[in-house]
Amino acid sequence: MLDLRPVGYVIGLLVAVLGLTMLGPLVVDLWHGDPNWRSFAQSALLTFFIGGTVSLACQNGNQDGLNIQQTFILTTGVWLALPIFAALPFYYGQTQAAPVDAFFEAMSGLTTTGATVFSGLDDMAKGLLLWRGILQWLGGIGIIVVAMVFLPELRVGGMQIFRSEGFDTMGKILPRATEIASQISVIYVALTAVCALSYMFLGMNAFDAGVHALTTISTGGFSTYDASFGAFSGPLEYVASIFMILSALPFVRYVQMLNGHHSALLVDRQVYGFMLALVITVAFATAVLVLMQDREAEQSLRQVVFNVTSIMTGTGYASVDYMGWGNLLIAMFFFIGLIGGCAGSTACSIKVFRYQILFASIKSQLMKTHSPNAVVPPRFDGRKIDDDVLNSVMSFFVFFLVTMGILSVALGMTGLDFITSLSGAASALANIGPGLGDEIGPAGNFAGLNDPAKWLLSVAMLIGRLELLAVYAMLTVTFWRA
Repeated sequence: MLDLRPVGYVIGLLVAVLGLTMLGPLVVDLWHGDPNWRSFAQSALLTFFIGGTVSLACQNGNQDGLNIQQTFILTTGVWLALPIFAALPFYYGQTQAAPVDAFFEAMSGLTTTGATVFSGLDDMAKGLLLWRGILQWLGGIGIIVVAMVFLPELRVGGMQIFRSEGFDTMGKILPRATEIASQISVIYVALTAVCALSYMFLGMNAFDAGVHALTTISTGGFSTYDASFGAFSGPLEYVASIFMILSALPFVRYVQMLNGHHSALLVDRQVYGFMLALVITVAFATAVLVLMQDREAEQSLRQVVFNVTSIMTGTGYASVDYMGWGNLLIAMFFFIGLIGGCAGSTACSIKVFRYQILFASIKSQLMKTHSPNAVVPPRFDGRKIDDDVLNSVMSFFVFFLVTMGILSVALGMTGLDFITSLSGAASALANIGPGLGDEIGPAGNFAGLNDPAKWLLSVAMLIGRLELLAVYAMLTVTFWRA
């Protein structure tokens, strides 16, 4: 019989910790004399009590580690349970959000999607603005650990190729996860601190710098202003772009660098692929704006660097309404959002390594077609790609496209237009943030969507953040018979 006590213990513990983190925004609201602090007190008490109770009730479960079935349930369960409790401050607080809006915002935060249903951010309680940033920051570090520890063991979407990096966890997931997470946490916190100090040095006030550092390093994209990063300009856009890029690189390489392997980033093919795609896209978009639309060169370069980096890394900031850049660049933004950053980073979407494996497979097949007797196995980063990795990656692409198609149709059936449906599906599934069009584009938000569409998009954010297959596997009869 399936023993859910180890799963309940971990989920309960994490929910209790989430309750404790609500004390930070509570103190901020108290400091500013904002009565919104009461909503955080109520939410924190409820969250900590329920989480602590579940954890205590399940602490006598099997402590020898998690099996594959339990790990699937834990991975999905955490990302489902935490948004429910994270939504409480939005429901009880100043926003008085409806349940669907509160859950949507919390799911968008923890999955670092960055899509929002709230407007009037400029006048929102400081505690709520900080809470949105904290959710994204926690979601960012959480997904790094999931991607480096759990997904390789679950053989999800080709992630098992990274088991060779030394993260062997089967049979002892929690102890090994703690060791890995401790090193990642040091780097994650350091990057956040340096980012915040850089923002302050260039003119942001301490609060804005802190919140934007949380959402930059997590590649989340929540801002403290309705204008997003459009409230700032100049050097701040370049600095933000640098930190978004650093956050989209594999954190395992930072860990290796911290342990003496100083050239770890330089030898990673993912990094080369990501940077090459970014540079080509920036050069192309800048050329279009300067040469074809006769715009000012430096401003065009700055806006392109920032907004292309934001969309490609899945951060979702916007410093300008790029819907006015013409249909060619609008289409480009749609496709670069489906590239994403590197595996094991806070970035989202399909990920660079999957495209590299796909192209390696295509190259291998083309060579076999030309020379049928040749033995040309596809390779990634100098290593032969195993069949299970290749099959997993191909399955991921198929599931991603099919899911995006079905979701687009479902959104259209709720009454949304074609552009909103398609870009909304892509944005939620790839955890990008803004979509395209006047309603959910960079100049809008998701507040005007109907409730069924918001529920669909919330589920899509969860599915996309957990690499699709981790969730879909649980929908099979075979999984529950195992």
